[in-house]
Amino acid sequence: MAPKRKLVTLADDADRVLKKCRQLREELKKEAKEKEKSNKNKASASNSSSSTGNSTSTSTSIVTSSEATYQPRERASNNQSITSLRGKSIVEVHNLSSTEVIENIESIAMTVAQQVLKKNGFTLEIPSRASSNQIYVPELDRIVLGEKRGTRSFLNVKEARKSAITTRVMQLLHQVLRKRIHITKRDLFYTDVKLFVDQSESDGVLDDIATMIGCTRSNLHVVASDKGLVVGRISFREDGDLIDCTRMGVGGKAIPPYIDKITEIESDAEFVLLVEKEAAYLRMAEDRFYNRYPCIVITAKGQPDVATRMFLSRLTNELKIPVMGLFDADPYGLKILSVYMSGSKNMSYDSASLATPDIKWLGLRPSDLDKYDIPEQCRLKMTENDIKTGKELLKEDFIRKNKEWTKELEIMVKTKTKAEIQALSSKGFQYITEEYLPAKLERGDW
Repeated sequence: MAPKRKLVTLADDADRVLKKCRQLREELKKEAKEKEKSNKNKASASNSSSSTGNSTSTSTSIVTSSEATYQPRERASNNQSITSLRGKSIVEVHNLSSTEVIENIESIAMTVAQQVLKKNGFTLEIPSRASSNQIYVPELDRIVLGEKRGTRSFLNVKEARKSAITTRVMQLLHQVLRKRIHITKRDLFYTDVKLFVDQSESDGVLDDIATMIGCTRSNLHVVASDKGLVVGRISFREDGDLIDCTRMGVGGKAIPPYIDKITEIESDAEFVLLVEKEAAYLRMAEDRFYNRYPCIVITAKGQPDVATRMFLSRLTNELKIPVMGLFDADPYGLKILSVYMSGSKNMSYDSASLATPDIKWLGLRPSDLDKYDIPEQCRLKMTENDIKTGKELLKEDFIRKNKEWTKELEIMVKTKTKAEIQALSSKGFQYITEEYLPAKLERGDW
């Protein structure tokens, strides 16, 4: 039996501060219900021509937090209304069972064996993950992988070693999956150091193999070390063990790399507060900000890892609550935010599981520097590289579609000034939790 969560006292102004956030949450829930109804109608129409029996649930139905099986966001390949693709095919992977992944690896191995027996060496066909094959889909607000493919031939001198590494990693993955265990990327590297030489070599082919097989990276059972942290109004079971993130001490809970082992997610949070830096996250945790204004606080300590991105995507997909982002007022803070929102080009083939569209940029925004009287000594001059990156971001689709964000970035580039979240500490160490965030939330300033 799960222990009762400790009763806490909300901030006196909680109802006023969270009014607009709650409105946004209700809009998300309404949107989700309409989408669910639309999907059910489509499924019903599709099934009516072949069967008159009882209707059954489909893979595109909305998953509630009480359900154990996780379904990612809608795949682009399943959406016929995406006009921006202009009839082009794309590569998107699916969540496969260990048995299905094993069978697909064996199928590739059989093809390789047949080629070798014909004394032709062997050639692997792999979807191209080059920048030129990345497509931003406005309707989905994320990056997907195009239809271009490449080959990797063992008889080609330049490709022989890479081909050998690819087949060796597939062999090792086959062993891991048959044992039904998980290993780290470091474990994988040390199984054949002489062949791999550098860990980047073994890491690099994992994404290639996932696209060849048609599965998510997590389906390969190779994970990175813990990086992300979560604290606040959420509980779940991790491989059967109950985790209550209000009872995990000041530092919170490490986000597990085995997202597929998380079930029974429950939360009374009004929103998710996504924080770029660990220092700001620790301020939220120590001040118990999540109890005064019910929320879930998450950080990946900078550039996000796969587990944190997948965890965030899953929470918002199941709980239907908005995400508020707290990032540095500089180009790199926005680039990190874009990885959470639209996915990374390196893993665009699995953006449906990793991306969290429509994150609200709560702060720290360039206009906040004057609005909240941030002292000059806490403002930093942008380097030439910063300015160049800022100008490049102004051309990005996820910035251009948001007029307010465009204005903010233009202010940053024009003034050549940036600032970190910690600049708010100049107003007081707890200013961010006691003044800044409540004021931003109350005004709906995102």
